[in-house]
Amino acid sequence: MTGRLLRSYRSMRLGTRLALGLGALALVVFAVVGTALTTYMRDYLSAQLDDQLGLAQTAQSKSIEQNGTLQGKKYYRWYYAVYDVSNGTPVLRKPEETTDLPADIADLTSVAKAQVAAGTEVLRTKDLTGEGEYRLRGCEVEPGVVLVSGAPMDSIDDTVRQLVTVQVVAFGLALLALVVFGRRLLRNGLEPLSDMAHTAHGIASHNLTESAARLPLRAAKRGGGPEVEELRTAFNTMLEHIDHSLAVRAEAEQRLRRFVADASHELRTPLMSVRGYADLFQYAAANHPEERDRHLARLRAEAARMGVLLDDLLLLARLDAAEVEAPLRLEDTDLTELVREAADAFRAAHTDHPLTVTTGPDPVPLRLDPVRIRQVLDNLLTNAAVHTPAGTPVSVTVAVTAGSASVIVTDHGPGIPPADRARVFDRFYRVDKARSRDRGGSGLGLSVARALVEAHGGTIALGEGPTATTVFTLTLPRKPGVPPAPRKGALGVPPAEGWGRNCATGHDGATAD
Repeated sequence: MTGRLLRSYRSMRLGTRLALGLGALALVVFAVVGTALTTYMRDYLSAQLDDQLGLAQTAQSKSIEQNGTLQGKKYYRWYYAVYDVSNGTPVLRKPEETTDLPADIADLTSVAKAQVAAGTEVLRTKDLTGEGEYRLRGCEVEPGVVLVSGAPMDSIDDTVRQLVTVQVVAFGLALLALVVFGRRLLRNGLEPLSDMAHTAHGIASHNLTESAARLPLRAAKRGGGPEVEELRTAFNTMLEHIDHSLAVRAEAEQRLRRFVADASHELRTPLMSVRGYADLFQYAAANHPEERDRHLARLRAEAARMGVLLDDLLLLARLDAAEVEAPLRLEDTDLTELVREAADAFRAAHTDHPLTVTTGPDPVPLRLDPVRIRQVLDNLLTNAAVHTPAGTPVSVTVAVTAGSASVIVTDHGPGIPPADRARVFDRFYRVDKARSRDRGGSGLGLSVARALVEAHGGTIALGEGPTATTVFTLTLPRKPGVPPAPRKGALGVPPAEGWGRNCATGHDGATAD
């Protein structure tokens, strides 16, 4: 039975359980308050009756002293007994009226004996046979004479009984109102929790395995107090985080599909060229040996182009994987000197594009990989030359702040259309889809540049410039107090893996690729 009640209680809703709990607590409080009030009222009425007995005996003792008998005012249903105790044993005097004594006077006589023994007034509560409870008081009215008076206590019992009845009714109604209205208030207060539960069930019904899965549901029900509101906010924040994660996952999957498709397409083109030239070389070398060198040169060019593409893909994969041994070789380097070296190489390779370099007089020491940052600078400068007509001026500016150093590359060419500006850093993305790959590259240059800069803890962004102006800003974190490492010049540094491709192969990673 107890187990069934416990199971029924646990199956109730939280609001009902809280209301019942409050009701049980209120019942205990009501019981304590009612008991204390009833006890106090009974004691108070008993004290009042004792005082009334004392006043009545004071008045009646004068009558006994003067007349020897009990005369004067008497109360209804009160009993009076006068005892002579001169020899130590109470002897009852003849009552003035037969109604002054109960049928059994043993209890009154015992009070008289107690008064003689105590020598002072005595109060007792006795259950007289056939009469009910009486309050008995014995006192000495004169030497050798004791008066014992008895007052019925049924009026006190009736008063206490009525008080208990009123308390039970009042407390019962209050308890019922507390449970009913308390349950309603608790249900309204806990309604936001129910809304969260419905939201959670709605989310569970969604198929989150799909790539385009989102969580459009939110817990919108307000109320319930600060704690419930805090929980609702945390719940919605969690849903926002999950929804954002799903969006990022969907975008990553879409980018992966696009990346695989683009990579397959980019690799397929040089592979088909290699196969074609190999076939031509096979037949041409047999029939026309003088064409062998020309076909071999084409095979080497296509293989070199495919090698550049694979090297860029490998570098991006290593940077994306956040390997413990990142493909960076950090050393203390002067950024200003690195920019000047890149500018010298640009002037030598692109004489038809005037270049302006603006740097401060002081070196800018940074902790970086000079080979990789030089690769980024070469990509940006080569983009400016490849995607602008001859004679277009290009400028490079080095700006230094307290916590960072920036390199700003600006060209005054045709610019990048607004619709394509947000995707210039995407892999394999080109603005001009029909542009020759021999001139435009594979579209990985800016992706590699951004990955290398972010690996250094910096940023690279396409800024907003005037019409027909392209502005790229490369920002790197700066640690003051780092001395620059001495460099031997642009030709004195041995190139690392993947560096120097822009000048050697014409690969550029163009802005609009």
